[in-house]
Amino acid sequence: MPNKVVVRYLDGRIERGSTADFMPHKDLFHIVVEEDKDHKAIPVKMTNLKAVFFVKELGGKNRERPVSKISFEDIKDKKLIGRKVKVIFIDGEELLGLTLGYSPQRRGFFFTPIDSESNNERVFAVMSAVKDISFYD
Repeated sequence: MPNKVVVRYLDGRIERGSTADFMPHKDLFHIVVEEDKDHKAIPVKMTNLKAVFFVKELGGKNRERPVSKISFEDIKDKKLIGRKVKVIFIDGEELLGLTLGYSPQRRGFFFTPIDSESNNERVFAVMSAVKDISFYD
C-alpha cells in the first residue's frame, strides 16, 4: 500500500506524491506524482534529501497553518512512547518528536512529531541534512 509523502530536497525543492518502495537503507526510491491528471514516477536519491515526510493529506491542509509552538512541557502529562528529540535541520527548521530508532551510524532516522494537529504522521530525517539533535528526559 503506497504511503503519501512530501519529499524535501537539500536545495529546497519539494515533491508531493506517494511511494511504495521507500526503504531507509536503500540509495534510491520512487515517488509517484500527478501531473495534469497523469501519474509519473520520479526516482529520488537519498543523498539529495533533507527529509521524507509521511503525511495524512497531500493537499497540504496545514500549508497555511502557523509553525507549531507545542513544546515537550505542553505534553508532559501524556503517555509517550520513544525518546524525546529536537531535530534542527541545516536550513534552520526545527521539529520536536519521538523516536524509537535513532542511531548516528545510520543514514537517517524516523521520528513522530509531538504536534497531533500536524499533517505529518512521521518523518524520516536524513542525517546529512541535520545540523543538531538534542534528546530530552
